Amino acid sequence: MEHAGKHALVTGGGTGIGEGIAVALAQAGAEVTITGRRANKLEAVAATHDRLHAVVMDVDDEASVRDGIAAAAAARGPVQICVANAGIAEGGPFEKTSLAAWRKTMTTNLDGVFLTFQAAMATLAPDDPARMIVVSSIAGVRGLKNAIPYTVTKHGVIGLIRGLSEEFMRRPITFNALCPGYVDTAIVQNQIPGLMKRFGVDEEGAIAAIAKGNRHQRLLEVDETTTAAMWLCSEGARSVNGQTIQISGGQV
Repeated sequence: MEHAGKHALVTGGGTGIGEGIAVALAQAGAEVTITGRRANKLEAVAATHDRLHAVVMDVDDEASVRDGIAAAAAARGPVQICVANAGIAEGGPFEKTSLAAWRKTMTTNLDGVFLTFQAAMATLAPDDPARMIVVSSIAGVRGLKNAIPYTVTKHGVIGLIRGLSEEFMRRPITFNALCPGYVDTAIVQNQIPGLMKRFGVDEEGAIAAIAKGNRHQRLLEVDETTTAAMWLCSEGARSVNGQTIQISGGQV
């Protein structure tokens, strides 16, 4: 119960990596606000533990973020653990990427993290310890073809945590990024039909094609990212700041 008495907030907490981290934090004693756009997904996860609390919030909307986090803090206290996980992953050739698609990815994956961190930090007193974590990607430390907007945003959030770690060095707050490879979540599963059609392979072949993006050539499980997040939230990681934690089966 290391996090008993703390309030944690996880965006995109209704599925995948966000859900895994939120549940682990609740099991460790924290009161956890999970946010997202789909009430039914959030409520289903919240029903699994009495320390999980669903709040419908859209990281694309500034008022939604600021109001949602302020309300969560009023109910459960300052946000001492903030995991900015919400994001979208859409691919395609650079030449065919529309400005609208570019801006949508920037708004969700980059602006959304900026707003989430700023609103969460506004709930803290100057001497409150806190952990701010963003779920980036291996695309944040190397380029991915056919995913240029996504790659740019994942590089961008790493710049954000590095800058914040310097700006708030004298306060007991850390800022770090998790950079997982391809994880067995809905985002990856949704790519399978397209890959089957594109390469003329079965489902197993499509999964193998995705898994090649990880150095050990297997899909990651959600718990591998969850464990890294829990370490960053721990007291033992209090001097880990401005770092990128790569989880991809080898060196990227």
